[in-house]
Amino acid sequence: MTSYRDHKGRPIVAVTGIGIVSSLGRGKADNWQKLSGGVSGIHPISRFPTDGLSTKIAGTVEFVNVPLINATEISFAMAREATEEALAEAGLSGEFGGPLFLAAPPIEAEWSTRFGYADMARAIEAEGNAYERFNAVLRERADPDLHQAVLFGTISERLADKFGTRGLPVTLSTACASGATAIQLGVEAIRQGRTDRALTVATDGSVSAESLVRFSLLSALSTQNDPPEKASKPFTKDRDGFVLAEGAATLVLESLESAIARGARVLGIVAGCGEKADHFHRTRSSPDGGPAIATIREAMADAGLDASQIGYVNAHGTSTPENDKMEYLAISSVFGDHLPNVPVSSNKSMIGHTLTAAGAIEAVFSLLTIANGTLPPTINHDNPDPAIDLDVVPNIKRDKAVTSVLSNSFGFGGQNACLVMTAEPA
Repeated sequence: MTSYRDHKGRPIVAVTGIGIVSSLGRGKADNWQKLSGGVSGIHPISRFPTDGLSTKIAGTVEFVNVPLINATEISFAMAREATEEALAEAGLSGEFGGPLFLAAPPIEAEWSTRFGYADMARAIEAEGNAYERFNAVLRERADPDLHQAVLFGTISERLADKFGTRGLPVTLSTACASGATAIQLGVEAIRQGRTDRALTVATDGSVSAESLVRFSLLSALSTQNDPPEKASKPFTKDRDGFVLAEGAATLVLESLESAIARGARVLGIVAGCGEKADHFHRTRSSPDGGPAIATIREAMADAGLDASQIGYVNAHGTSTPENDKMEYLAISSVFGDHLPNVPVSSNKSMIGHTLTAAGAIEAVFSLLTIANGTLPPTINHDNPDPAIDLDVVPNIKRDKAVTSVLSNSFGFGGQNACLVMTAEPA
């Protein structure tokens, strides 16, 4: 292995810039101060009426200015801010010159828009069924803003234009694993020698009445609305679901050789990636934890590390009864006798579940954990689940130097992705 190659002879992938927006605030300084301080970003929803909804709280981002309040504009605005911060830290300006990998939420028209078009379709005189009349309205009364809002690739195209990325931008959505998957694609592009740098972005601004209804129908959301900051309580006995949230994160990835050659500051190394599919159920994870176990092991093997060399686990930790139990089974199976020595905490206890953006946001927090020598807590851990025997860094941060972090992302639909980040090459 040369100084720029890993244990498999591949280019080592460094992180030279990070940016983040979440319900805690904008920028990594504000986010880290609040996260490590145990501050919650969960609050009552004010963007739309919640009358009749069982869940009335979320981690919405209200401080980003957008021309229209819809998922596309909110997601783009947060991604833009996170990317500007990351590129500034990386010392890059002008044309980025590398590929863009974006994790973005599935885009749909808001209910009010769809109802409006349906009313127009019912009012027009046209032959055919309701579907044909609806299409006739869309053709005759075209709305460019709506067209842009519902194009799945529109956010990546706008980011590519703004930051001068190279080639066709890739937009992906692998549920709650999306952010980690975007990072993995950037890592693979560099390892394969296709580029010296990659821009990896994940964003999700899709909190709406419809999303709350959909997740509520799956019994996935917490209904403990009062007080809102206490609702997300991963690994506790009284957890009842996750809290929907918004946010974005950007990581500038470069080959270590390229980063050093241009004098860039290296913030950490993405040493390992693991990805496995789970065919058990459309939304539920396999209760035996098999796919999650395999994903963790693959990420650690890819990094060339064993269980004794992982200093901290940034858990998926959604606060749902089933997922937390499954993740405990997976972690305990992999770490075995080393488990008592491995702290495991959940950022979602403070920021909620940012869905598409979660894997990248938690990758940023993992790097900040390494950089600051501080483990963020799992807040609201007042009633531990006796069936989940983990050191969750309960309620208060802990000063502890770690040089390697495992970050887990286990998503709906069988999407599992794990990352291993280190302070320096393994």
